[in-house]
Amino acid sequence: MIDMLSLLPESNHELFDSRHRLVIAAAQRAKHLTQGAPLMGPTRFTKETTQALDEVLHGRIHFLTGKEARQALKEVKKGRESELERAVTVESAEDAREIKKELSVYVDDSPKTTESDSEE
Repeated sequence: MIDMLSLLPESNHELFDSRHRLVIAAAQRAKHLTQGAPLMGPTRFTKETTQALDEVLHGRIHFLTGKEARQALKEVKKGRESELERAVTVESAEDAREIKKELSVYVDDSPKTTESDSEE
């Protein structure tokens, strides 16, 4: 861990506006790595948290800040909401078909033939 502490940028304001942002970016990347995301480049570290910090410090991971980040969050929320709406629509259509199928046992919707049709 001492190796990573020496890599912390003291005045690199191009990548990080604060150490807090560095920690947040590395934590999110470590979460992705533990969930099975591939590494963005070679690293000499074995633990996901240290690998994530290494990737963020070397600029392999790009992240958004300010208005761009807020806009990206809004777009993600809209995408999730539309996916949820589609899922609810599909589920309700399946439920309706299932209910209709169950009711078909009790209600006969087939067209009725009249006696005059059967006599001819």
